[in-house]
Amino acid sequence: MTTPDKDYIQWLVDQSMLHTAKQRAKLYAGQARMWQRPYAQARPRDASAIASVWFTAYPASIVTREEGSVLQALGDETLWHALSEIGIQGIHNGPLKLSGGLRGRERTPSVDGNFDRMSFDIDPELGTDADMIQLSRMAAAHNAVVIDDAIPSHTGKGADFRLAEMAYADYPGLYHMVEIKEEDWGLLPEVAAGRDAVNLTPEVCDILKDKHYIVGQLQRVIFFEPGVKETDWSATPVVVGVDGKQRRWVYLHYFKEGQPSLNWLDPTFAAQQMIIGDALHSIDVMGARILRLDANGFLGVERRAEGPAWSESHPLSVNGNQLLGGAIRKAGGFSFQELNLTIDDIASMSHGGADLSYDFITRPAYQHALLLGNTEFLRLMLRQVHAFGIDPASLIHALQNHDELTLELVHFWTLHAHDTYLYQGQTFPGNILREHIREEMYERLAGEHAPYNLKFVTNGVSCTTASIITAALGIRDLEAITEQDIKQIQHIHLLLVMYNAMQPGVFALSGWDLVGALTLPADQVAHLMEDGDTRWIHRGAYDLVGLDPTAEFSAGNMPRPKTLYGNLVDQLQRPDSFASQLKKILAVRRAYDIAASKQILIPDVQHPGLLLMVHELPAGKGTQITALNFSNEPIVETLHLPGIAAGPVVDIINERVEGDLTEAGEFTITLDPYEGLALRVVSASPI
Repeated sequence: MTTPDKDYIQWLVDQSMLHTAKQRAKLYAGQARMWQRPYAQARPRDASAIASVWFTAYPASIVTREEGSVLQALGDETLWHALSEIGIQGIHNGPLKLSGGLRGRERTPSVDGNFDRMSFDIDPELGTDADMIQLSRMAAAHNAVVIDDAIPSHTGKGADFRLAEMAYADYPGLYHMVEIKEEDWGLLPEVAAGRDAVNLTPEVCDILKDKHYIVGQLQRVIFFEPGVKETDWSATPVVVGVDGKQRRWVYLHYFKEGQPSLNWLDPTFAAQQMIIGDALHSIDVMGARILRLDANGFLGVERRAEGPAWSESHPLSVNGNQLLGGAIRKAGGFSFQELNLTIDDIASMSHGGADLSYDFITRPAYQHALLLGNTEFLRLMLRQVHAFGIDPASLIHALQNHDELTLELVHFWTLHAHDTYLYQGQTFPGNILREHIREEMYERLAGEHAPYNLKFVTNGVSCTTASIITAALGIRDLEAITEQDIKQIQHIHLLLVMYNAMQPGVFALSGWDLVGALTLPADQVAHLMEDGDTRWIHRGAYDLVGLDPTAEFSAGNMPRPKTLYGNLVDQLQRPDSFASQLKKILAVRRAYDIAASKQILIPDVQHPGLLLMVHELPAGKGTQITALNFSNEPIVETLHLPGIAAGPVVDIINERVEGDLTEAGEFTITLDPYEGLALRVVSASPI
């Protein structure tokens, strides 16, 4: 083994994100623009006022014109006419920057859908910088904003990681990586030929902890897969450093082996420089107004004397997010977090960190309501939001995204495992309630009852919104779906739209929702699932406006799944289509500014399938009631709404009077199976 070539080292430095961030930092030093905006506190309602309806794209699934790029497809004028007509105000593209790794000077592909970033540059397989700028301009022309990503918890194995392995300058300080003394190399497993790391067993982790190398096993193993990922630690082969010394490193990766975790409390502060530089690049170069902070709850890890390391709910994550969220606000942007931890964590990390939070609190709960025809657990979770001081207007209420339907229910698994909760007339500790809910959902959502949906390790179920609905309807064979089935699936899909859209905050939906995509047969993406990642079955290709109707695959080589609704151009010509009905709902949401309303009550109900959410509309527009029937039975029920001023009750979507709320606060509601109503109490103004 020889000392690395100096030209190669300089090439890596020039490619690295840390070097790029340090160069870009000079553009901000001493500039007045960074002191013109408030930045210390999160501003969720200001963020949602910019864009409260988001389309979340997934680059690998986008069907393009022949010879066209993904970014050109996303910036297509026909697409934006359709999105604007529906009421979309923001596009979240998903990660677009160059990702994956390097072996020598050769690129290796992304291991996690471009969530293993290695550069600030646009991935050339997705388009060019010019394409990105044109997309931002097209969005602006349709009164919409672009939403991009920062990934503060990890990178890919690009130039930054390769320089870290070679102990070059500040780069080892970027990562949670520890040099193992040569006399202890025998503790480490050999790295197989053709690979650049090997996962450590729990036993080896314990030994390395006892020898004071690492903090040991973490609180849970995300993406756990026997024989593939049994711990969050992997070892490198022997790497020759720039100083000629041979080293073996052990490095942390909360997620996949190719996603080494960043160290947010290294004395070099290299991670902060790199990630804040990346975020400001997205705002100032790529034109983003809002950034997702992906996996932002995993910035702190600490050794404990007994048991696993402290790796979740760690104060360093709160502090790190304050730094990053504050820097983004100083530059004129906003941020949101996709934080699947406890409600406590979501609340604490929102105070000065991300402006908005993905609604992992009620997302599995509303799917549970549909699968069981019972809203009790959903009502419990909606009330938990308020109990922890979270404003529902700070949440992103979403249908499908690129990830699995997570059923981890972390809140009941960790901090609140021994708290007690009343459910179905019984008192359960949190950990037992969690297992009960998970068992109910797994039974109905996957396995024998719905073989087209697949479990995703221990996290949840890989499925589309449409395939959740088919499971709820007891449909076992997706090829046997009839026209009548499609009408019912669409009807329920719109019920779920109403749940998410008819409450304060941001409403988000995906391309898979817009076309009514079902899951792919597992054998079509078997090559992508070799590491146990079943999420690829719900990431099928979609063509929103018929850019290439004959294409069988996306630009990212994803196969087309069976879809139920057709493309947006065709749908918008039919008033009974999913897109046209969605447009109608969103127009009402916008007219009454429901995104800016205040949730004041989640009432008790008699029928188990009924959900009521009561909101105070802004600008004195009265009280709004979202009434949803998650069951397959009709409901007739008298509501009791004390404290709400009497007056006519109007169906604001269909523009008709439904009756009157009495002085005693009573109103009788009638709902068909799976029907939703958006009502407004038109109270008389006080004299």
